[in-house]
Amino acid sequence: MFFEDLEYKGKSIPQTILGYGPFMAELYFGHRSRLYHDDLYINPQNIAEVIVESYNQGVRAINLVNDPNLLKAYDIACDEGCEMKVIATIGKSDVDYLNPNYEVAKEVDWDEDIELFSSYDCPVMLVDEFITDAYDWKLTSKILAEINNSGSLSGLVTAFPSRTADLIPENLDMDLFDFFMIPFNSLSYMMDISAFNEAQREDFKQKLLKLNKKVIATRALAAGVLQPKEAFTFFKKIDYIDLIAIGVAKVSEASEDFSLLREY
Repeated sequence: MFFEDLEYKGKSIPQTILGYGPFMAELYFGHRSRLYHDDLYINPQNIAEVIVESYNQGVRAINLVNDPNLLKAYDIACDEGCEMKVIATIGKSDVDYLNPNYEVAKEVDWDEDIELFSSYDCPVMLVDEFITDAYDWKLTSKILAEINNSGSLSGLVTAFPSRTADLIPENLDMDLFDFFMIPFNSLSYMMDISAFNEAQREDFKQKLLKLNKKVIATRALAAGVLQPKEAFTFFKKIDYIDLIAIGVAKVSEASEDFSLLREY
């Protein structure tokens, strides 16, 4: 499951993507964020080792943002022969994840990100969730257009998949983008859905199908709440997710999680 390439609009895009969450010590990991900061973020060599092991397990794409430590780690991994396709997130800012200031997020130098990642093997660039979820549709449209002009396919990241899916058709030219990255797991953890029973899952599925975009699932392990086997068993039953981004924090996790994913 998820170990083939998605062939779309002349691009070959690996369906399994190594996520950057643990590498960037994202605050949604709670107390583990501090550990990830010390073990990973300020130690690019440690990140590189996780990237290399992920590559050895067959992962051929990585989600990157414009951050010097993360890019240094990727360069180290590339020097060891594991160059991947880059799924870039454009416009990531330092706003507080738990209490985001969307106006500050919109001021990020996103055009610099597009220029940077245009020099990579980057089939897809995604607008960061704090820009998407500001619902400044004029700005979002402008960024998507610039991504398309760069030669990459474009997409949106959101932290509110249900609400954003409702708003997009009325506010955005649907021809501007092709991908939709969302938090998605069996618990609806970090999703704007209070529960995820069968009826709610069907309702959400119909929202996504209506958008007619390629869907990238992130936070598939619910930020570590779910065990990989439990999480992947759920995904085996889902037929409307096209790609999956999984973050791992250790070499051993990369070995275990991606080898297990291959079994499903």
